[in-house]
Amino acid sequence: METLAQRAALLRESLQKSQSVTDAVVSILGSFDSRLSALDAAMRPIQVRTHAVRTAHENIDRTLRSADVILTQFDRTREAEREIQKGPHENLQGFLDAVDRLRSIERFFSSNRSYRSSDGVLNHVNALLSKALVKMEDEFQKQLTQRSKPIEPDRLFDCLPSTLRPSSESHPEGGKNQSNSENQQNSEAAVYSPPALIEPRFIPFLAKLAQQLVQAGCQQQCSEIYSEARASALESSLKSLGVEKLSKDEVQKMPWEILESKIGNWIHFMRIAVKLLFAAERQLCDQVFECSQSLRDKCFAQITRNSLATLLSFGEAIAMSKRSPEKLFVLLDMYEIMCELQADIDTIFVGESCSQMRESALSLTKCLAQTAQKTFSDFEEAVEKDATKNIHIDGTVHPLTSYVINYVKFLFDYQSTLKQLFQEFKREDGTGSELATVTMSIMQALQNNLDAKAKQYKDPALMHIFLMNNIHYIVKSVRRSEAKDLLGDDWIQRHRRIVQQNANHYRRIAWSKVLQCLSGQGLTSSGGSGQVGSEGGNSSGASRAAVKERFRSFNVLFEEIYQKQCGWSVPDTELRESLRLAVAEILLPAYRSFLKRFGPLIENSKAPGKYVKHTPEQVELLLANLFEGKQERT
Repeated sequence: METLAQRAALLRESLQKSQSVTDAVVSILGSFDSRLSALDAAMRPIQVRTHAVRTAHENIDRTLRSADVILTQFDRTREAEREIQKGPHENLQGFLDAVDRLRSIERFFSSNRSYRSSDGVLNHVNALLSKALVKMEDEFQKQLTQRSKPIEPDRLFDCLPSTLRPSSESHPEGGKNQSNSENQQNSEAAVYSPPALIEPRFIPFLAKLAQQLVQAGCQQQCSEIYSEARASALESSLKSLGVEKLSKDEVQKMPWEILESKIGNWIHFMRIAVKLLFAAERQLCDQVFECSQSLRDKCFAQITRNSLATLLSFGEAIAMSKRSPEKLFVLLDMYEIMCELQADIDTIFVGESCSQMRESALSLTKCLAQTAQKTFSDFEEAVEKDATKNIHIDGTVHPLTSYVINYVKFLFDYQSTLKQLFQEFKREDGTGSELATVTMSIMQALQNNLDAKAKQYKDPALMHIFLMNNIHYIVKSVRRSEAKDLLGDDWIQRHRRIVQQNANHYRRIAWSKVLQCLSGQGLTSSGGSGQVGSEGGNSSGASRAAVKERFRSFNVLFEEIYQKQCGWSVPDTELRESLRLAVAEILLPAYRSFLKRFGPLIENSKAPGKYVKHTPEQVELLLANLFEGKQERT
C-alpha cells in the first residue's frame, strides 16, 4: 500500500507540472495573437499602396501598347496616302496594296470608336478611299481603252483550222468550194484557237482593279467601263472582217448574185464570231471578273448583244425572204452552220443574262429549217407545174430535167443536214426513208411534167424521142450518184423499161410506113405471103409499075424521115448508137430482101437509078447520121 501511495503521489505531482506548462503555453500563444493583429494593422496601408502602384503600371503598359497600335495605324495611313497620291499608273500593285491597307485601317477604327481620334481618322481614310476609287476607275478605263484593239482579219484567219482558212487570192467564203460533206468532216475535226484579246500579262492587273471596284460597291461603273471598251473593239473586229449592218429590207431587195456571195461570207463570219471572237470575249470576262459570276455574265451579254444581233438579223432576213428553189442550198448551208454552232452558243452564252441571246440563235435555226422544208414543197410543186413551152424542136433533154437532176444530186451532199431537218419536224426514222420519199416525189413530179411537155410535139415519133432522152438522162444520172442506193434497183429497172418502151414506140411509129413500102403484099398475083424476107422469093406476076411506085415511095419516105431525124437529137452516145442499130435491124434486112426480090424488074427498065437510089450499104451509112441534131442532105 505504501508503494501505491508513493506512486500516486508522483502521478499527482506530474499532473500538476503538466498543467503549469499548459498554462504557460496558452499565455505565450495569446501574446502572439495580439502581436500579429497589431502587425496586420500596421501592414494594411502598405498593401493598399502596393496594389495601386501595380494597377497603375498595368494601365500604363496597356495605354502604351494601344498608343503604339494607333501610331502604327497612323504610319500605315501616311504610307498608303503617299501611294494613293502617286496613282496606280506608276506602281499598280503598290497602289492596290495601299488600298488594302486603307480598308484594314478603316476596319480597325470602326471597331475601336472609343478612341478620341477614331472619327477624324475614319473621315480621312474614307476620303483617301474615295480618291483611290476614282483613280482606279480611271486606270481601269485607261488600261481597257489602251489594250482593247480590234483583231485584224489575218490574225483571225490564223486562228482557224487550216482546212477553213481562205486562200490568199480569194475572199473568205468558209470553204464554199468544198463539198458539204467535206466541210462537215473538217468542222468536226477542226481545232480553233481563240485569239488573245488583251496581252496576258495585263489581265491579272485588270482583274485586281475589277475586284477592288466590286468590293467597293462600284459594280455598275465597272460593268459599264468594261462593256463599253470591249463592245467597241468587238464591233470593230467584225467590221474589219466584213460584217455589215443591213436592214432586213435591204437584204430582201438585194440581187440574188450579190446575196448568194454575202450568204457564203455570213456562214464564215458566224463561225469566226462564235468560235473565235465570242469565245475569246467569254474567256476574258471570266478572267477579269473572276470575283463575280453574275458580273461576268452580265458584262459578256452587254458586249456581245449588238454584234450577235447584227449577225442573226441577216440570217432572219434570208429565212423570211421570198422562197425560191435556188435558195434551198444556201438555206441548208445556213441551217447547218447554226446547228454546228448551237452547242458552242449554249456553252459560251451561259447564264440568265444571255438567255435571250441563246433563244434568238435557236429561233433562227428553227426558222431556217421551216423555210427549207417549205422550199422543198415549193420545189416539188414548181417542177410539176412548170409551164415553160420552149421545148427543143430536136427532142433533146429539156433544161428542166438537167436542172432537177442537178438539184437532186446536190441534195445528197446534205444528207446529215437533211436528217436533222426531217427529224426536227416529221420525226422520221432517219435520212434514208424520208430523203427517198422526197426524191421520189420530185422525180415523179418531173416525169409528170415531161409527159405534159411531150404532148406539145406534133410528131408522135419525136414525142417518144423526147421522153426517151429525158428518162434515160434521169436513169443514167441516178445510177452515177448516191441516189442509186436510195431509190433502189427496182426504181432504176422500172425507168429503164420506160426508156425502152419509148424507143420501141418511136421505131414503130417512125418507120412503119417505110416498112410497108418494102412489103411484097399487093405486088404479086401468086397469092404468096407477100412478106419481105422470104429469101429466094419469086417476083413473077409483079407489076413493074407497081414495083417502081414502091421504090419511089420508099425513096420519098426515107429521104423525108432522114432529113427530119438528122435534125433530131439523142445526146447520149450509147443511146444514140443503140437506137440507130435498132432502126437498122428492122430496115436493112427488109430493104435487102425487097431489093433482091424486085430489083431485077427495075434493073431491066429504063433509068433504074431513078428508082433504086441507095444500096443497102448506103442506107446503113445514112442511118449513122441520124439523131445528130443537125440537118443533112441525102
